[in-house]
Amino acid sequence: MNILLLSNHLNVGGISSYILTLAKGLQNKGHKVYVASGAGELLVRLKDEGIIHIPVPLKTKAEISPNVLISFFKLLPEMKKKNIDIIHANTRVTQVLSCFLSRYSGAPFISTCHGFFKKRLFRKILSCWGERVIAISEQVKEHLVNDFGVQKNRIRLVHNGIDLTKFSPQLSAFSFQQKKDFALSDGPVIGIVARLSDVKGHIYLIQAMKMVLEKIPSAQLVIVGEGKIKDSLVKLSRELCIEKSMKFIPNVMDTRGILSVIDLFVLPSLKEGLGLSLMEAMSMGKAVVGSNIGGIKSLIQHRVNGLLVEPANPEQLALAIIELLQDAAKRELFGQRALEFIAGNFSQSDMISKTEEVYQECVKR
Repeated sequence: MNILLLSNHLNVGGISSYILTLAKGLQNKGHKVYVASGAGELLVRLKDEGIIHIPVPLKTKAEISPNVLISFFKLLPEMKKKNIDIIHANTRVTQVLSCFLSRYSGAPFISTCHGFFKKRLFRKILSCWGERVIAISEQVKEHLVNDFGVQKNRIRLVHNGIDLTKFSPQLSAFSFQQKKDFALSDGPVIGIVARLSDVKGHIYLIQAMKMVLEKIPSAQLVIVGEGKIKDSLVKLSRELCIEKSMKFIPNVMDTRGILSVIDLFVLPSLKEGLGLSLMEAMSMGKAVVGSNIGGIKSLIQHRVNGLLVEPANPEQLALAIIELLQDAAKRELFGQRALEFIAGNFSQSDMISKTEEVYQECVKR
């Protein structure tokens, strides 16, 4: 098949990682894969894999934008020239674009829903879900059915997959050097890798950190990511007088280095489709704490392979962090079980094969 994957950009993040993994896997299975986007930091990795990139001005959040129209007129002749069999949208903007590309090219399109959409009227009027919709978790599937009326027979549940040859506990053997590289001290390290957005719950983690430090003064919190709320988070850490025990690190191209030095990974999101960074931490055998919401509760089995806490509850979050930091044996046990759970349920090969099946289903139709 000739496949066109669409995204707004290829900046560091969950959707870009998904596209890179999917494109590489599909290409290895003999398909011809093209990616159209507004480019970004991960473009170099895409090109290293020999995958053709088509630049289009899609770095916009507006569903109806001149950039969408420009992208349409650029991609339509490219699709005909490359004989595209199927279009795969990965954002709301690219869903709208794909809807028009499909109509005028004749190629079917599908979309992957990576999280939760706001229930806006325009989204219901111009739904643009495609012939099939991939939901990355059971909770996202329920969201599509209950909030947008998407028919169940159009939805396919395909979990994100992790490359276990890339993310493995063995990498933690290099944590001592990595700690020096990140200018961290010898104390236990709590970490989060996520865009700096209100929905990720950083504010509650910082508030919890204040309580953690009262019990474990040597603890350190590493926040990896970029976003619009960074200044307010830095300000909060100063107001709580804990800025010396915190470190803000910009987006990293490869998360394995920072994950190797983390003793405990925390994801206190208010909404989460699944949580790719959480999956990566679990695949490296890290103990984890997360909010009891969305796709996170599909990954963390409470007191089996991690701890779940109620969202927006810094006191409960602090207690969970303190419990695991004070119990190395429990951290190791949860980490091992987390790795086993990811290996058994979220393999990269399964994700690629099941996505390929969705494509074949639509192309045959």
